[in-house]
Amino acid sequence: MRKFYNKVVIIGCGAVGASIAYALSIQGTVSKLVLIDVNRDKAEGEVLDIGQGMLNFTPMEIYCGDYSDVADCDIIIVASGVGRRPGDTRLDLAKNNVNIIKSVAENIKPHYNGAIILMVANPVDILTYVMYKELGIPSSKIFGTGTALDTARFKYFLSQELDVSVNNVHGYIIGEHGDSQFPVISSLNIAGTPFNEYCESAGITLDVEAIADRVRNAGAEVIKKKHATYYAIASSVCRIVYAIIKDEHAVLPVSTVECGSYGLENVSIGLPSIVNAEGINKVLTLRLSDDEKKKLSDSAATLKEILDEAM
Repeated sequence: MRKFYNKVVIIGCGAVGASIAYALSIQGTVSKLVLIDVNRDKAEGEVLDIGQGMLNFTPMEIYCGDYSDVADCDIIIVASGVGRRPGDTRLDLAKNNVNIIKSVAENIKPHYNGAIILMVANPVDILTYVMYKELGIPSSKIFGTGTALDTARFKYFLSQELDVSVNNVHGYIIGEHGDSQFPVISSLNIAGTPFNEYCESAGITLDVEAIADRVRNAGAEVIKKKHATYYAIASSVCRIVYAIIKDEHAVLPVSTVECGSYGLENVSIGLPSIVNAEGINKVLTLRLSDDEKKKLSDSAATLKEILDEAM
């Protein structure tokens, strides 16, 4: 029987998971929202806090549940894991969270019934691939937030420098959600005008690589000032959830294990992909320059190295 509601389960109710839950309640596209956390009191507290403000938003059902709730849900958002501590390397973070994600996968597996799994926990590319291997589900059904947040940051910084709406900045950050990510400058444009041509006509000199460096360090900049970052990633998750629920066929730079014709395999990496109600419909093949092709290959190699050591 066809369901007439959209049920989303969030696993992990730390700052990121709770922010996602709150943002989804404001967005109003979800009918049922279930929060799961090893600290049940924390999940129950978030349910109460969000639920008590529901009068002011589109009504939805929100409750604290358990892994059996994934049996009839549409989307599973995995935000569980530990944050990066001072002195930790990316490998340290990967090793810590790989074990957590394996445990989450073990709990999901008995109840999994075809829902789309959206990975948010970091390092997201590594953990997306681990979850994919642990569950053995079709690659179209699981992907990570990838470089969606990095792309949003990139467009935001460019829009500020160019004094145009962020909605008129078109381009992507691809690769790892981490140090080896990079902007696809060859296809960057402002409202359809190639980036360099736009800057020349406007008399603007702008160092895109400097902007890209700022994007790489944007999370650390926020963490330095407020000790954590969670609102921006929550908004990125909401955008992806909307594309799924509305069967939007939106092109979003997410971390996918199906890399199309780029010649990449055995890795999950951020690439523009068509996202709809079935998950990943298609990975787009961008016309990358030779330099960009090398950067993508190097980024994948970096992820594979971390993955091999973390597993």
